[in-house]
Amino acid sequence: MSSATYYRTHHCGELRLSDAGVRVTLAGWVHRSRDLGGMTFIDLRDRHGIIQLAFNMETQALLCEKARKAGREDVIRVSGTVTERSSKNAHLATGEIEIVVTDLEFLNHSETPPFTMEDQTDGGEELRMKYRYLDLRRPFMQQKFILRAALIKAVREYLDENGFLEIETPNLIKSTPEGARDFIVPSRMQPGNFYALPQSPQILKQLLMVAGMDRYYQIVKCFRDEDFRGDRQPEFSQIDCEMSFVRQEDIWQMFEGMVKHVFRKLQQTELPDFLRLPYRDAIARFGTDKPDMRFGCEIKELNEVCTGSEFAVFNQVLTNNGLIAGLVATGCAGYSRKQIDSLTDYVKAPHRGAGGLIYIRYEADGSVKSSVDKFFSPEHLQKILEQAGAVAGDLLLIVADKTSKTRKVLGDLRLELARMNDWIDPAAWSIFWVVDMPMFEPDEETGEPIFAHHPFCSPHPDDVEFFDTDPFRVRAQSYDLVMNGNEILSGSIRIHQPALQRKIFQILGFSEQEIESRFGFMVNAFRYGAPPHGGCAFGLDRWVMLMAGGETIRDVIAFPKNNAGKDLMMEAPSPVDDAQLKMLHLDIIPTENKGSA
Repeated sequence: MSSATYYRTHHCGELRLSDAGVRVTLAGWVHRSRDLGGMTFIDLRDRHGIIQLAFNMETQALLCEKARKAGREDVIRVSGTVTERSSKNAHLATGEIEIVVTDLEFLNHSETPPFTMEDQTDGGEELRMKYRYLDLRRPFMQQKFILRAALIKAVREYLDENGFLEIETPNLIKSTPEGARDFIVPSRMQPGNFYALPQSPQILKQLLMVAGMDRYYQIVKCFRDEDFRGDRQPEFSQIDCEMSFVRQEDIWQMFEGMVKHVFRKLQQTELPDFLRLPYRDAIARFGTDKPDMRFGCEIKELNEVCTGSEFAVFNQVLTNNGLIAGLVATGCAGYSRKQIDSLTDYVKAPHRGAGGLIYIRYEADGSVKSSVDKFFSPEHLQKILEQAGAVAGDLLLIVADKTSKTRKVLGDLRLELARMNDWIDPAAWSIFWVVDMPMFEPDEETGEPIFAHHPFCSPHPDDVEFFDTDPFRVRAQSYDLVMNGNEILSGSIRIHQPALQRKIFQILGFSEQEIESRFGFMVNAFRYGAPPHGGCAFGLDRWVMLMAGGETIRDVIAFPKNNAGKDLMMEAPSPVDDAQLKMLHLDIIPTENKGSA
């Protein structure tokens, strides 16, 4: 074997035809091999790419026999000369060359892997998560983490250039309410007391502003004990930021600039200025506060034009101040009854709860056919179609229920129609601000005000008068950034006056004792000259997922949990022994429950 100083002189993916004649040493994994009798070829793979190795039976019989023993995923080291390929591969970056090998060394042998290391692998998700270290060898997966690293680098560049300090905050903190359940950590030194893992560094970054740090950021791990979905994990990463002496406009300009910088660096794309969409408009037009605006199909309110019929459903909704509204499915008048029944089942699913779906077909010849023909004249149906903005060839789909349910159901249906009809261009980007978020929302059980985000958001100055009379009317100086129908940023201007912060706590029903026990350290800090400040946090995993064209953040987290919150590779969570529990003063946990402790 070559006596080169290093295991390799080059990476597999960096060599090109211009390197022909150069002697190189490479190391990596056997991706695949082909025995053609007189020649044996091995595709060698590392993180940087794949290159073909050539072994000639006529000139190097022993070496060729050795190469034929190479198994899939064996780790090898070779030396040889870069040579132009006679049969080029246009699908490979190194496809114009191969390495004519003169030395081959086996660094390690591999058992047959449980799935292939191909972009389109034969391994299911559960299997791949169990063998995550193998799944991450696939070039398809490695590109996602290369993208993630590049995004973080671009973010750091931008924030460093704009005067932000990267400051770490602790992972063992006091439990404070932030909308989800805390993970708690028992203290061995303080029996009966617990730390919490931070849901976010919210309070700590505000205290850094009190401390005069002026501009802070952190790429930080956060922890939330909540239900798991494709875009949720018990631990996730945020780009956490805070600024002093700012208003909302300053925040919007700063972080819109950061997103544009990232797209410029990673995709060579110049994004247009971001729309600012009021929260109430988003809900009314799209049924959600994070709409995908890469396509149209907005909700059309139809109460006024649906009066004066004998249709009991509409009349009941109108009497109860509900909402009749619909979506125009462009060009879908030809939908079959089976397709419409499928959409009806979709809106009637238990988690949506619509009573049904009304349709009006606007046929290409101008005729009208509906599921409520016996209650409406053709002229009345025509007026409804005109109000909705439908034209010949369209299908109008209508839901009638409580206002909030009608909007939610139509918001979901809008996305389902887009999926069915391929209305979304996967190469398009829709990025905009949702502003003027509500300060409070009603508790589902009691109807009492609870904070919509966290209790540190500053109210809109025009709405302070409604605190005591109509708290649900109060807007917060908070904002989200929505990317292709996903919230990737949430933030607000913070309260910095102690009296106002205390009033918010009181509206939320906290007693003086609760305020002191939960937030006393923060309220006390504000007594010593807290500056006006505000900030935001980006969901890093979700942002990377979207830029990588994925559908789940599990693909862009190196070692994620599954939908049940389990790490299939490490088999966590797992039981701990009695000695550990006793040391933490938790030995009172019954034996049968220790597996879920």
